[in-house]
Amino acid sequence: MILMNAKPLIEKRREFLKEKTNALVHTLGRAPALAVILVGSNPASQIYVSNKSKAAESVGFTSETFQFEESTPPQKVYELVQQLNEDPAIDGILIQRPLPNSFSNQEVMFWVLPEKDVDCLHPENIGLLTSGLPRFNPCTPAGVLLLLDFYQLTVDGKIACVIGRSNIVGKPLASMLLARNASVIQIHRGTKNPSALCKQADFIFAAAGSKKLVQSDWVKPGAVIVDIGIHREENGKLCGDVDFESTSPIASAMTPVPGGVGPMTIQVLLENTYQAAINQGS
Repeated sequence: MILMNAKPLIEKRREFLKEKTNALVHTLGRAPALAVILVGSNPASQIYVSNKSKAAESVGFTSETFQFEESTPPQKVYELVQQLNEDPAIDGILIQRPLPNSFSNQEVMFWVLPEKDVDCLHPENIGLLTSGLPRFNPCTPAGVLLLLDFYQLTVDGKIACVIGRSNIVGKPLASMLLARNASVIQIHRGTKNPSALCKQADFIFAAAGSKKLVQSDWVKPGAVIVDIGIHREENGKLCGDVDFESTSPIASAMTPVPGGVGPMTIQVLLENTYQAAINQGS
């Protein structure tokens, strides 16, 4: 079984990005700049935001985090986003999810200008993606595909099962797999007998947000499993949407949790921010 660890790919791409950033600084006269907005004190979100900031600085970007209390009115956050939209020194803006219940996700997805939407959540950018003309690639789905490419695993002509239908992962991932000639099965809360459908798949992409949902009876022998979930168990250890112990003897390749998809998500965010800086400077 191939363990698809992200570290060797991250090291390779990050070093290359650092070199390109150094060259871009000479051209633009400044480094690419990423602004991250965090509302509330969700522990996982705080860790993600910290990791994103450190990664941005490691390749020579400037990174600034704007943190708000959970009780902050959405209008106040919206006003900051508009200031950042208008600031020519800011290339990428990311609003960390999940947001408090006082925020409407359907409204928030329109807040960031499409040109600065490095998370690729604005409806205009999603429309471009599904039309085959992406401005940016959604961070997690693109990171998943880069990982498959690195380990020379192709979905062309294969059956792919996507578990989950979120705007962040499930929907765009399905679209990107279709663009690579995969036949896509999409499983969600309304799916009847999901394990039987999943067991048909050559590739399984688990993004349901449900701890250890995928068990051995969901997996066809030799399938490739990409675990996009992350949870903390009672003993403090991290796990994913897939039960690693029961499925790893069956799979031909599998991502670890942690160390698989998560670092790739951050890498694509950096690459999108670099592209946003190029676009803004052109």
